[in-house]
Amino acid sequence: MAKIHELAEAKPRLASGHKLCPGCGASVAVNLALNSIAEPVVVSAATGCLEVSTTAFPSTSWETPFIHSAFENSAATISGIETAYRALKKQGKIKKEIKFVAFGGDGGTYDIGFQALSGAAERGHDFLYICYDNGAYMNTGIQRSSATPMGATTTTAPAGSQSIGKGEWRKDMVAIMAAHNIPYAAQASIGYWKDYVNKVEKAIAAKGPAFITVLSPCPRGWRSVEDNSIALAKEAVTCNFWPLYEVVEGNNWKINIKPSKPTSVEDWLKQQGRFKHLFTSENKETLDRIVARVDEEWQKLLKREECS
Repeated sequence: MAKIHELAEAKPRLASGHKLCPGCGASVAVNLALNSIAEPVVVSAATGCLEVSTTAFPSTSWETPFIHSAFENSAATISGIETAYRALKKQGKIKKEIKFVAFGGDGGTYDIGFQALSGAAERGHDFLYICYDNGAYMNTGIQRSSATPMGATTTTAPAGSQSIGKGEWRKDMVAIMAAHNIPYAAQASIGYWKDYVNKVEKAIAAKGPAFITVLSPCPRGWRSVEDNSIALAKEAVTCNFWPLYEVVEGNNWKINIKPSKPTSVEDWLKQQGRFKHLFTSENKETLDRIVARVDEEWQKLLKREECS
């Protein structure tokens, strides 16, 4: 596994000077991933915060070959590039080993880009897809996505006298991708860089499609303190809201970190203004349901690991 000094000393493949917001986890997710890959890398990114903030014409922050895809087809784009590479390599026109990575936010992954991602996974293209999951369509105004946690307030599911915010549970994207029987799928957090880097290395070494969703706090959408993003990304893990685990070949489940004394889900939620309305007497039932659901999902994950 890459060591911290190696990552720190490596030239960033996403250069500084971009326009991502202070405290945004996306650039951390990108540089940790790309700097842990030894081979040359070709990158595709869907329309979203990451793309908009790093490729404003006529400049770019990318130190790799990069192609901007539409909102819905980053996975289709990278699968086409990977297919062309295999064809050229077969013809002897390319000798070097090249890796292919696609990035997308949760809106462009869980929702509008899911068809392309599912198709690319089913076809078996050799690429890594990384979703920087911030829990909403942040780039276009903090609209709810299927990755938005239940109870969070967004501009399209606002909390108020008639609403608790988003009323549905978030989609289990890792389980969905694992159900494609791909070589590797995992859930990670920028708060645990060693675990994340280790998963990227496993994913990029896998022969075939691999998927990682990495928790990437958004101070703007989460209504959180800008310099608290890494701490929030860590606490999401220690309170079991965002477990760290991996799935190999669709059926071998492994939990990477098991908190001996889980921290409080309520304390984690309190640090985010998007959940502020839950801490009222009117919404106590919803808050209790969320806390109970976190434990239910954790117990389900433990059983999946036990049965693997």
